[in-house]
Amino acid sequence: MNVAALCDAFGIAGRVRTAAFVAQERVASLRYPAQDEVAANVLRAFADEGIDESDLAGSAGYGYDDAARTRYEALLVRIFGTERALARLSLVSGTHAIVATLGACVPPGEMLLSVTGAPYDTLRNAIVEAPHSLVTRGVRYREIPLKNDAIDCDTVCAVLREEPVAAAFLQRSRGYGSRPSFSIDACAAAIAAIKRESPQTLVVVDDCYGELVETREPTHVGADAVMGSLIKNLGGGLAPGGAYVAGRADVVERVAAYAYAPGLRDRVGPTFGLGRAFVQGLFLAPLVVEQTLRGLDFAAAIFEELGFAVDPVAGTSRTDIVQAIALGTPELLRCFAEGLQEAMPLNARFRPEPGSVPGYRVPVVMSSGAFVPGATIELSCDAPMRPPYEMYLQGGVSFAHAALGVMLAAARCVAD
Repeated sequence: MNVAALCDAFGIAGRVRTAAFVAQERVASLRYPAQDEVAANVLRAFADEGIDESDLAGSAGYGYDDAARTRYEALLVRIFGTERALARLSLVSGTHAIVATLGACVPPGEMLLSVTGAPYDTLRNAIVEAPHSLVTRGVRYREIPLKNDAIDCDTVCAVLREEPVAAAFLQRSRGYGSRPSFSIDACAAAIAAIKRESPQTLVVVDDCYGELVETREPTHVGADAVMGSLIKNLGGGLAPGGAYVAGRADVVERVAAYAYAPGLRDRVGPTFGLGRAFVQGLFLAPLVVEQTLRGLDFAAAIFEELGFAVDPVAGTSRTDIVQAIALGTPELLRCFAEGLQEAMPLNARFRPEPGSVPGYRVPVVMSSGAFVPGATIELSCDAPMRPPYEMYLQGGVSFAHAALGVMLAAARCVAD
């Protein structure tokens, strides 16, 4: 997509137009070799699974023998390299899947250890603070702060030597933190250290925003389970809802019994005829993720050119689909969200305002006009209204849409 055409069509001029041309040049030379292997792996999974059109009909009611669900979960097993997967509409979010997994793996009285510091706001609320949280139900919980933005394996191992730990939890993405997101290599080193010290401790990883960005997933390097949303990377912009857990068969069995009922396990869960959207979204997901990565690199390049600190920097290795932009003031957070909103295919005339969001202690400003509400693989941004006033940009199913949204946001943030 020629950025000049977007600038002409939307009246983008001055410093932002100049910075956009520089950003386009930087992005044009970038290559995403990991995405070639990711695409090949997904194609291999489809070829090996051999799905028939009749498999996509779906079911209602209890969802017994739903072929669409069975085949979709089998695709996830192949892609994640696991024994089993549970992917359901009734798991309504990544947070839901994560809490269900933690609740299933850590009985009351036993220890849950977060080795990546404090989780993102809504998850920490569900673990510690909310009524009926895991802690209020008797789970013992401890967080190990990061050391120089890295997992402190020495301290983690010291804790494992002190007392039994039922499950160690890793959050790959930065959430609303200033630290970088963790690569698969970083996860592999932490998982290996945990397993050496305490082989019986389950290692579960929040893979939200990270799926299909690198050639491997946490389950390829020893994680016992990964959890995430189906309306982020894996959804390809088409999945209408849901979340997943993939991992060891016994771990997924425990989650199924916890989420539904012992005895029912994973035998229930209708797809209501939506299996086609899930399967097609997964087929397109590598292409969508590649477009997203290119759009985020453009965002990093243009805002860096305009004088803002960004993380990651354009052209550096990415481990998820989140771009942090240090805007520095609450006013600029609002300006960015207002500009991005103008590019949305839905609700473009809405004006984002900071407001309370369940699970967050401070108001949050966000911009979204997704066809699937909450689908952050579609272009969106959000930021808590607190220092250091960083904006977190996610998604963008096409480079052209991401580039337009970013330029409109930049135009609101800088003066000519």
